[in-house]
Amino acid sequence: MIYYITGGERSGKSKYAQELALRLSDNPVYIATAMAWDKDFEKRIERHQNERDERWINIEEEKYISKTAISNKVAIIDCVTLWLTNIYTDTKFDIEEALKEAKAEVDKWEEIEATLIIISNEIGMGVHAATEMGRKFVELQGWINQYIANKANKALLMVSGIPVNLKD
Repeated sequence: MIYYITGGERSGKSKYAQELALRLSDNPVYIATAMAWDKDFEKRIERHQNERDERWINIEEEKYISKTAISNKVAIIDCVTLWLTNIYTDTKFDIEEALKEAKAEVDKWEEIEATLIIISNEIGMGVHAATEMGRKFVELQGWINQYIANKANKALLMVSGIPVNLKD
C-alpha cells in the first residue's frame, strides 16, 4: 500500500503522516532523507526528531530507501523533495539523469512488502524560481511527484492542515 501526501511548506503533511502511521502500526518507521546543510536545517531536523517518541524506529537514508530494512512495516519517507535534492546534486544537476535515477529508485519501492507513506512538496504552485537550476528542480520535482502519485493507492493534498483527497 502506498500513501502519497503532498502540499506546501507547513501545510501539515508530516503531522498527518505521523498520525496515519501510528493508526496503522504500534512501531512505525520514519525514514529521514535530509542532510543537515546548515545550522537552521539542523534545528529543523532536531525539531522533527523530538516530535517522535520511543514507538518510532528512525532510519536516516539520503538516497537508497529501497535498501532499508522496512519489509512488513509501516514506513514514512520524509521527504521526496530532500531525497530528490540529494540525487539532483549527486548527478551534478543533470535533470535527465536525476529523473532516471529517481524513477528507478521509486520503482524499487513498489517491490517492498510494506505500507509506505510518502511525503512530498508541491513547489511548483509558488513563486517562479529565480535561477535556471531552481526552475529545472521545480520541473524535476513536478515530474517525480506525478510519477509517485500515479503509483500510489491513495493520494492526499494537505491545505492548511486539512487533507484533501486526490486519489482513493
